[in-house]
Amino acid sequence: MMDLRYPIGQFTYEGNPTTDLIENWIKEIENLPAKLKEAIKDLQDEQLNTSYRPGGWTVRQVVHHIADSHMNSYIRFKLALTENNPTIKPYMEEKWAELPDSQLPIEVSLALLESLHMRWVTLLRSMKSNDFEKMFHHPESGSNKLGVTIGLYAWHGRHHTAHITSLRDRLGW
Repeated sequence: MMDLRYPIGQFTYEGNPTTDLIENWIKEIENLPAKLKEAIKDLQDEQLNTSYRPGGWTVRQVVHHIADSHMNSYIRFKLALTENNPTIKPYMEEKWAELPDSQLPIEVSLALLESLHMRWVTLLRSMKSNDFEKMFHHPESGSNKLGVTIGLYAWHGRHHTAHITSLRDRLGW
């Protein structure tokens, strides 16, 4: 039986990603807003307020979480590109998902993601080969190279989109 928490599996990557792989990951990040819009297309409020798994977030919370997470990642990239191995501040995503702004219409976060991803992809495509080696320090996961972090966030978008699409498939939406 599929693990509903990880419908596409967990992110793993060892080594240094190639330029082609990084570009593919950047394209995934670039395309996420459109793929997410397609995944939630025609869902009604009752469906948006359905958890993608028992004890999991609602579809609405997932959409808002993606915006929260990707805003944090964008800032982390800017910090790592302008500082030497900065320590970033983690956030309590499960508590953020409970805040009132995670109950707003999903169009708010979809619009935010479109603009954010336009800026983020511009930043990512401006990076030079040595920039992919730059790092930031996460207090829980340690040092993170930007090149691999691009892959993590390409996966993150696919991962949460799959929460929605697999729910739709299971419930026949």
